[in-house]
Amino acid sequence: MSAPRSRKQVSKRTRFEIFKRDAFACQYCGAHPPTAILHVDHIVPVAKGGGNESDNLITSCDRCNLGKAAVSLSSVPKSLADKAAEVAEREEQIKGYNAVFQARRNRIDEEAWRIAAELERVDELDSYNRRNLQSIRVFLERLPFDEVLSAARIANTKLSHSSSSHFRYFCGICWSRIKEGDK
Repeated sequence: MSAPRSRKQVSKRTRFEIFKRDAFACQYCGAHPPTAILHVDHIVPVAKGGGNESDNLITSCDRCNLGKAAVSLSSVPKSLADKAAEVAEREEQIKGYNAVFQARRNRIDEEAWRIAAELERVDELDSYNRRNLQSIRVFLERLPFDEVLSAARIANTKLSHSSSSHFRYFCGICWSRIKEGDK
């Protein structure tokens, strides 16, 4: 690097052009007016030979600029367009993630109602015990549907479906199968 230069003031016009180029946002953290006071920062500090050329200047908020001091940056930070593209990509990934898990929740809910109908042997489940339904969901998250359905059918053949003990028996079968799978 060349010898340190004496600090020459950045003109108001240059300052405004840099702010415009950088969309009036800090290129380090994204802060913008009115919540931040903007500065024009030197990528290569004046103390290390950097000048006032536009390719050595970047928009910075007061907190980032004052915190950086004369530390040189190896490269210009991401542009706002790059940051926006990154945020858009994250949003798409979150939407995809949520869609997958919503589909899973929907499948488990549908399967839970099918198991509940098998256990209660009724077509109308409006008054079905929600606590029992939640237990069925837990089993469906840990066991394949066919195994949970098989446990419901076994419970129904062993005990009267009008007895509350048949649901406990069903749960016992499911927990035994879960424990067998954990070994």
